[in-house]
Parts: sequence; C-alpha cells; structure tokens
Amino acid sequence: MISRKIRENLGKSSWIRAMFEEGEKLRKVYGADKVYDFSLGNPEVEPPEEVKNNLKAIVNSGKPGVHRYMSNAGYDDVRQKVAHYFGREKGVRIGAEHIIMTCGAAGGLNVVLKTILDPGDEVILFSPYFVEYLFYIDNHGGKSIVVPVDKNTFQPDLNLLEEHIGPSTKAIIVNSPNNPTGVIYGENTLLRMADIIEAKEHEYGSPIFIIADEPYDKIIYDGAKLPSIPAIFKNSITVNSFSKSLALPGERIGYIAVGSTVSDASLLVEGLIFSNRILGFVNAPSLFQKVVANSLEASVDIGFYEERRNLLYNSLVELGFTCTKPDGAFYLFPKSLIDDDVEFAKRALKYNLLIVPGEGFGWPGHFRLSYCISIETIKNSISAFEALAKEFIK
Repeated sequence: MISRKIRENLGKSSWIRAMFEEGEKLRKVYGADKVYDFSLGNPEVEPPEEVKNNLKAIVNSGKPGVHRYMSNAGYDDVRQKVAHYFGREKGVRIGAEHIIMTCGAAGGLNVVLKTILDPGDEVILFSPYFVEYLFYIDNHGGKSIVVPVDKNTFQPDLNLLEEHIGPSTKAIIVNSPNNPTGVIYGENTLLRMADIIEAKEHEYGSPIFIIADEPYDKIIYDGAKLPSIPAIFKNSITVNSFSKSLALPGERIGYIAVGSTVSDASLLVEGLIFSNRILGFVNAPSLFQKVVANSLEASVDIGFYEERRNLLYNSLVELGFTCTKPDGAFYLFPKSLIDDDVEFAKRALKYNLLIVPGEGFGWPGHFRLSYCISIETIKNSISAFEALAKEFIK
C-alpha cells in the first residue's frame, strides 16, 4: 500500500512527535493543566505587535496581487530587504540575488540538499542533532555521517571531524544555537574548523559546503555572541526561518542565503530556485513574505524564554539532575537518571511528564525539554520532576 522506505521510516519516526501524541491522550484523561508537555518546540509566545500590525496593514491596503505567484525565489523587494538585513547582521556583503525565500527552514534545507547532492554524497552531522536531518538527507540520495561532539562541552570534536571528512563529503550541517542542547558553537572552534575544511577541499579538489541551520539565531542569552558563518567559511549556505524569532512556526516562512564567496554562486542560486519549484514548494507564502520583510527589526521578547530557562534549569539542578545551561534556543538537555533514556521517558509518563529521549537526537543517556511553554506549566511540573527524581536518587 505504501513504499517500503516510508514504512521502514515510520518505525524510526520522531520521538518528539511520538511524545506529543502521547500527551494528547493524557490530556483527555487528566486535563491539560495536569499534563506537563515538554515535547514540542512550538512557541506559546505570540508574534510581536509589529508583525500583527504589518499583517493588518498589508491585508487592508487593498493593493492587488499580494496573493499571486511571483518569481520562484520570492518577491524582488523582499529579497532585497532580507539581503540588506542579513548582510548587516553577519558582517558580510550579500545581494538580493543570493536570497531565496522558502517555506520555512525545513523547506529550505530540503531545497539545499536537493540542489547539491548526488547519490551517495555524504553530509556530516554533529550529534546530538535535529532528528529530521537524517530523513532530509535520505530524501535526496545522500548519506548521513554522524560525528559526536565533545561530551563535556557539546562543542564539535574537530579531531573526529577531520577523520570523517572524505572524498565523498559534500556538506557539513552546523546547527547553532543547537537543538537539542542550546549550545552555541564557539568562534575559535569554527575558525579551526574552517582551516580543516579548506585543507580537505584542496586535498580532494572539491568544495565542501557549510550549511548553517539557524532558526534560533535571535534567541540568545547572557550576552552570548553567535559567530558569523558566512564570514568564517568560504562555501556557506545559511538557512533560516521566522518560526522562532517572530513566533510564526505555522506560517512556514524562511529563506536561504548563499554566501557571496561561494564558488560559482550564481549557478548554485539557479539550482536552488529550480529545486524550490520542482519540490512542489513553488514559492514561499506570498502574504508572509511581505509581512516578514516589514518586520525584520522585530523580535520576540527574549525575557519570555530566559525566565523559563532559569526556572527549569535551576529547579532541575537542585533536584540532582546534571545539565549544561543553554546559551540559546529554548531547550534543556539534561542527563537521564538511568542509562536507558527511553525507559526513563516512559517512567516520566507516570507523572504526566512528556520528555523526549536523547536517543532520538543521536545522543542516548539524555533527554530534551522544550521550555517554550507557559510558566505555570513549568512551575506545576517541578513537583512531578521531584517525584521522578526520588525514584532514582536515593
């Protein structure tokens, strides 16, 4: 009835969604206020007022054509505004011709991988990783090569990276701030990585793309700085969305920015535009292209997330959990209190706690908590975490 590959992949499907669905069952039994759902990165915060006002203004303007097709790369004026904003933020020169508007970051990643991969090409991922990367790479005939990060810092292990780069390496995905750890990859680490990649490019005679997946680039705490990928790497492709920065996950609006130093950047952009069309996206949502182009200076209140991070992190550490404090994003990635993180997640269900096993991110022995939820849910969950911890901490 369905393809063998899809049937097999259903069995490997995201733990995130599995736990979310489990939560739906628990809510029907106990009520939503008695279920503590940390499974899904679905921001509860509303978009900034500026976004809402821009949406109203565009809809009420009466200008014709806002719902029609445009270039597969997006509206020219939108691409120009995004290019100007991106260049200023990243400290690089980039033009509208290097921007492709996309259906979110997920759509953008698939467009990039469709464009650059031949069958058997390898894409390096740092674990822990966002689980859907594996499926995206497989979608386009690539092979995922998983390289574990340093277990103490969650920074890329550059010795391991160098060992895993080979003649079939086509790209490396860098997700910082990272999902699920919240760690920002340091500038010195990235500069050393760039040296390794440049040497490997010379050795194998082919470019290695750095694909920067940066949907959390505006959710950063404690004065931390996010290094500029396009300023560090010659062959960079940045994929971003407004799902988190403007709290618009359901609107599916994002972009690809091709570094102006990429070899034959114009051909790459042509390929990306073509892939955007043939994958069936055709173009990014027309209305929200206009909305985000007029809202680039807006952002969600970082304090919303910081308050939740601090409350959850401090509470768990006091209860005996071990966890790296996140630099950004809205996730905690504590160690499980037993080696079997899947079993630990099942035990947590007894207390109506919905947590995601680290196994789903290629990092067993940990679990992920998404804290982009109500502060009341986090406060009410602490007693449940305490009861769970008492099962294992004597």
